[in-house]
Amino acid sequence: MATIINADTSDGLKLTSDTSGQIDFQSAGSTKATIDTSGNLKFNSGYGSVGTAYGCRAWVNFDGTGTVSINGSGNVSSITDNGTGQYTVNFATNMPDDDYSVSGTAQDTLSGSSSHSPSVTIQDATSSITTSTLTINVITGSGASYIDSPMTNVQIIR
Repeated sequence: MATIINADTSDGLKLTSDTSGQIDFQSAGSTKATIDTSGNLKFNSGYGSVGTAYGCRAWVNFDGTGTVSINGSGNVSSITDNGTGQYTVNFATNMPDDDYSVSGTAQDTLSGSSSHSPSVTIQDATSSITTSTLTINVITGSGASYIDSPMTNVQIIR
């Protein structure tokens, strides 16, 4: 059992509770979201069942050409330019550990040349992923060289 907040279609808002520490949010008696006793948020957003939400812990969209500038971000305090196509993402709030997942994209700087389509890579994962920073490289699609991109996007999921 749990503390249940139910928006019932016939009787309005109904509240039942116990001492388990879990909170269930229901609509017409069907659980739509839960906060379990470990503090995990679980919800059903059209997936067919209530499951744990794994959030984007940090993200950034930045211009890596010239003087690096952040266009938009969440939980990123700054970007350090380490040279052509090489950057360090600095987190505003540290990650709980270094077991996060990273993905990214970069805009092509040489239009019309598919051999130069850039990609975002993680350099030497043993040293570049920490709880406070992440080192990334933007390289050509062939991996031949580092390039500065006018739009680089990085997402950190944990």
